[in-house]
Formats: sequence, C-alpha cells, structure tokens
Amino acid sequence: MDRQYDPQELGHTVRQIVVRGGLRKYYRTSRPGRWYGGISTADCVGCNLKCVFCWSNKPRDNPQTVGIFHSAEQIYECLTRCASKYGYRLLRVSGNEPTIAKEHILELLTLVDRSHYRFILETNGILIDEEFAKLLRSFRNLQVRVSLKGTTCAEFSQLTGAEQAAFNCQLDALRNLVAYSVRCSVAVMVSFSPQESVEQLKLSIEKIDPLLASSIEEEYLILYPHVIKRLEAAELKPLVAFTPDGIPKRLKEW
Repeated sequence: MDRQYDPQELGHTVRQIVVRGGLRKYYRTSRPGRWYGGISTADCVGCNLKCVFCWSNKPRDNPQTVGIFHSAEQIYECLTRCASKYGYRLLRVSGNEPTIAKEHILELLTLVDRSHYRFILETNGILIDEEFAKLLRSFRNLQVRVSLKGTTCAEFSQLTGAEQAAFNCQLDALRNLVAYSVRCSVAVMVSFSPQESVEQLKLSIEKIDPLLASSIEEEYLILYPHVIKRLEAAELKPLVAFTPDGIPKRLKEW
C-alpha cells in the first residue's frame, strides 16, 4: 500500500478527473441488487480512500481510463427505469465514493425528492462537513449510510493506508448529520477488529447518538480474487470473512 495520504486531498485530486461541471463518471448506470430487500444501483468512478478490502478494482484505481460522464438526470432515468422493472422503491449510487461529486449528488437527490423513490447515500463520510450536512437536511427521501473503515484510528490507517486522523472525520460526519437531523445509519467493517475494539467504538457512537449505536450494521470482508491479492500484498489477514457465495472463513482457515 502507498505511503499514508490525506483523504481530503485525494478526494480533491480524484474530483478533477471524475467530475466535469455537473457531470460525473460512472462505469455502470444501473443494475438490480438484493441489498436492502431490493435496490436499483448506479456505480460511480473515483474514491478518496484506498481500502484493502474494497470490491471495486479497476474503477477505483484507474479513474482516468474507466467510465463515461453522465448527468444527474441521465443517472436518475437509468435508476428509476431499473427500479420500475424490478418493483424497487430504493435507489443508490455505489461502486466508489458518491460525495466526491457534491453538486452532482445534490442534483440527483433533488430529482429523487420529487418522486416516490427513496435514496440511500452510501458514503465513507469523510467529505460530509457541517456545510454538506446542512444541505442534506432538506431532502425528505434520503437516508445516509456512513460506512466506517475499522473501529480505531490505527485500524482505519492499516486498512485504508490513509492518515490515522482521518478516521475521526468519519465520526465527525455522524455528528454533523445528527446535528442537522439528517436521517442516517452506521455500518462498520469489523472483519479485522477484536471484539473489545468493536465495543469501544459503540460507546463512542453512543455519545453521538444512542439510537445510532443501538443499530450499527456490521460489515464483513468478501473474498473476491482481487481482494485476496491485495490482502496478501499488505500481509493482512481478517479474523472473519466470507466467500462470494456466503461461506464464512475464519483466521485459522487461512
């Protein structure tokens, strides 16, 4: 993994590549998905983290050469067409980090707010400052799902290669969202985390909002072939992981 980096700075660099005015790069404009009981998904290009466990491969690491620019209107049309076909009520942008293209995602949320659909904004939260959270509070059809990368600053840095201090930006995002009454939830990658670290994080989140702490979603590593290669290169072994077909693997099995 590269030397430690600042995710804020990386986000700015990637934004110059994947954002062009109100357009954003996508490598897939719609697909059906089983998550959340069924959701229509568009996959964007470009992230401000380099998580070792990320399932996104070429789109994350090659933003210059992967993807096509689309407007918010185009993505909305693709998402709703897919949702209508499969009877979904939920929409999302996944694949990389949606908040890198701030104006684009806000425009997309505006379109969703005029419909009967709901949007789940999946994000690492690092770019959700107080100003961003204040803007998000106006959307009635929005749920923000902040995915924490590990349970401690050291764990975060080990898993992402980023500066340890950036872990606190994720917690700050939760504080900002709660402060502006934005509907939100928390997910945590716990495949590499001892139970005592998980419990300590829950206590920290409880200080932000007891309701958030009571409903934390635990995420586990999926062992795609390219993810295994990254893990081996980083000399990391998860405590618990799953194969793509859902079979659990524990440390002793590696």
